[in-house]
Amino acid sequence: MAGSTDLLIDGYLDHLRVERGLSSKTLECYAHDLRRLADHLEAEETELDRADAASVAGFLIALSQSGLSARSQARCLSAVRGFFKHLVAERHLKRDPTELVDGPRLAHKLPGVLTPAEVQRLLDAPAPDTPKGLRDRAMMQTMYAAGLRVTELISLELGDVNLESGFLAAFGKGRKRRIVPLGEVARDAMKEYLEQVRPRWEREGEACVFLTSRKKPMTRQGFWKLVKRYAAAAGITKPISPHKLRHSFATHMLLGGADLRAVQTLLGHVDIATTQVYTHVTGEHLQRMHERYHPRG
Repeated sequence: MAGSTDLLIDGYLDHLRVERGLSSKTLECYAHDLRRLADHLEAEETELDRADAASVAGFLIALSQSGLSARSQARCLSAVRGFFKHLVAERHLKRDPTELVDGPRLAHKLPGVLTPAEVQRLLDAPAPDTPKGLRDRAMMQTMYAAGLRVTELISLELGDVNLESGFLAAFGKGRKRRIVPLGEVARDAMKEYLEQVRPRWEREGEACVFLTSRKKPMTRQGFWKLVKRYAAAAGITKPISPHKLRHSFATHMLLGGADLRAVQTLLGHVDIATTQVYTHVTGEHLQRMHERYHPRG
């Protein structure tokens, strides 16, 4: 077998960095998980090219016995799967020993969502006659309309927004670009902000769309505080965060009859399994509706 395990791991991490554009923090997680695998195989006196399904299963058992949660085990297995698939593709290995290995069962943690009425109250909370109110309304309308992550929202640049077509370009994890529609209400709110407010606050050369009155880009923490304040003003008592608008967007799309694959694309999820968690939320809603309205519910 060409090269040591450590060299192959380093080569795979370089591949993830260059080809997939993963962040340094994500690469650190991959490196940590793959070093765990290398240490386990060394302790078991098993060469990498002789690892089989039993070896991988033994690795998962060892992770479980060490007290690692099922979710962390699943993340670790995902890193190991990617590593072995890469080795097969690069012809370092003839077969992938993870193919027949099932991951740990995960209890689905359902994302908290707002009802459509709560979302409406939240979006209506900013004052329509103040610069900050116009900005805050544009931010929340855009996040909910496009299903953006917080980082995607505050990182939006002027060149990413096309008000004429009603679309924007969002850059998700790994700087992957996707085009998402804004919708008429969010587009109008964005247009009003860009025409009436942003010119007052912009510095020369500043590309970020959403700025503060101090002429600096909005931060995650700043936006989080805004959402909390508006939620309180709207009488929303359930726990709130900016990301809850994204969860609500996905749930409301599915409840409205949207295709799961379409929602996956809009959210920028690589794996549809990540999007499928929302089907559990909508399934609970449908079950409640069935129990409430069906004559034999």
